[in-house]
Amino acid sequence: MDEIIKNEIFKNEILKAEHVSYTYQGKYQKVHALQDVSCTFSYGKFYAVTGRSGSGKTTLLSLLAGLDRPTQGEIFYEGKPYATLDTARLRREKISIVFQNFQLFPLLTVEENIMYPMELSKVKAAAAKERAGRLLEEVGLSGELRKKYPAMLSGGEQQRVAIARALAAGAKLLLADEPTGNLDFENGENIIRILKNLVDQENYCVILVTHDRGIAEQADIVYHVQDGRIRPAVSADGSARCFCACE
Repeated sequence: MDEIIKNEIFKNEILKAEHVSYTYQGKYQKVHALQDVSCTFSYGKFYAVTGRSGSGKTTLLSLLAGLDRPTQGEIFYEGKPYATLDTARLRREKISIVFQNFQLFPLLTVEENIMYPMELSKVKAAAAKERAGRLLEEVGLSGELRKKYPAMLSGGEQQRVAIARALAAGAKLLLADEPTGNLDFENGENIIRILKNLVDQENYCVILVTHDRGIAEQADIVYHVQDGRIRPAVSADGSARCFCACE
């Protein structure tokens, strides 16, 4: 691998998958969802993980989030293997996740949804409420929405609230699984703009799973998953944009 590319990949490294495979028992036979995948993620970068349905991209995100354990290989957070870490605590404090279907609590107001992860971290109510207001502004929502319930919001507004809630714990690593999948083009672009601003202005590491080539083109680095392996991703200008940490 070119030395310049290596330096770019490993700079400010936060998360790494090293020779990861994941196999599960299907109805009739074993399914090899991922096979010997290695990739690295750093602060200050916007990553896209692309691939068709069933390619393994969502499985990879699940492993990176610590929701599942690889059959072989290991995931590392800041150099420490997941096998030695409390991954539930890691998700509470260090890793935020945004889902395609928002997963907001329907019986909680917008403000209460955003405050919830802070309450789990024992943040005082007054401080949590103040931060919730700031986060609403950060994702482009007015304070008037804070007392509304999720069902009263549009899809784009709900996804913004979901991002605000993900940011509430202060984690600098954000994993997003098809966050624009249920949104129209304009709202989808607004969500991507918010995520890119987190990277460019606050040095976040954002890892976005998407099947949308237009969104992937906006990423700094693309990992394309095909048949459970990382393959070169070709951009619109014909150049390969997939940088893989495989040896």
